[in-house]
Amino acid sequence: MTTFLTPRQLARRTSAAVDAAVAAGRELGLTVTDPTVLHDLFSVVVHLAPSPVVARIPTVLPRPDDLAALARRQQDELEVTRWLADQGVPVIAPSPLVPREPVRRDGFSMTFWPFVPEDRDKEPDYVANAESVADLHAAMRAYPGHLEFLAAADPRFIAESLARLDRHPTLIGAAELDRARREWQVLQPLVRSRTAFETRFPGIGLQPIHGDSPPANIFSGVDGNLYADFELVTLGPVEWDLASLGPEHESAYNRGARRNGTRPLDEEVLGFVNALGMLRVVASLTLVPQLPQLMEYLEPAVDRWLMNGQDDLDVRVQGPGWPSSSTRGRSGPP
Repeated sequence: MTTFLTPRQLARRTSAAVDAAVAAGRELGLTVTDPTVLHDLFSVVVHLAPSPVVARIPTVLPRPDDLAALARRQQDELEVTRWLADQGVPVIAPSPLVPREPVRRDGFSMTFWPFVPEDRDKEPDYVANAESVADLHAAMRAYPGHLEFLAAADPRFIAESLARLDRHPTLIGAAELDRARREWQVLQPLVRSRTAFETRFPGIGLQPIHGDSPPANIFSGVDGNLYADFELVTLGPVEWDLASLGPEHESAYNRGARRNGTRPLDEEVLGFVNALGMLRVVASLTLVPQLPQLMEYLEPAVDRWLMNGQDDLDVRVQGPGWPSSSTRGRSGPP
């Protein structure tokens, strides 16, 4: 039986995250008298007013007890965004008012960012954003720090989730789960091994990438757009950042790549990252008990995956033949 958190339990979790952020902020020397929750989904984002500092506290996690692993990823995000800001890239960088490192408090691990006023009247233009992602990639190529290969895909999370989803029959049927497991057996060697990926896709250069659909993670500030939310920053093919966005966004990215002299998207790699991204969606069903409203976001994507039917992934991975953008299931930015 699947047990979902109740609205009261969710409210308590949010309250606990806010309390932890306020206490941590005060210990760091910030004045906090009027904390205000700005966002509450996978993370609680709270403005530690009147200080111009925002704390982001992840609360929906594949492994909630592994704060050490979370902190390592948070440190990567802090280092990458600080470096990008130093290069003049428009990005939300870590707050300069506190040390640039994750802070653990009361069972949470959090990071601190500047409070940036949002232009709430501006509608996001995801196509224009996709074109600008080519500029972000061009800037990130020179990042000198170490990043893990396709850590954003989190193969451990996918494997563990698919192994235990049969305990949650209300979330996915047996036949659909069997299909997902078969697809994962084909895809996982290319996710777990950089060498295997480079052998299958020769000439596809790997580089630092945003990791989490950057066209949907561009913040509309009152003084202009800023790249944001690098929580899944990773080493990988640039195609990962355009996964499942569809031909219009892919064409926009390619326009940006032509403009700045970088390579366009590769159709076969797009097929791979789209298939892998859909398995991450299926795996994310295991997070629904932690965040019941997540189902309304995942269900349409799972339905599209089911409508596309079972494909012969073995043939695709072993040789040419990933589907073209005209045949891929697709969805726009969230």
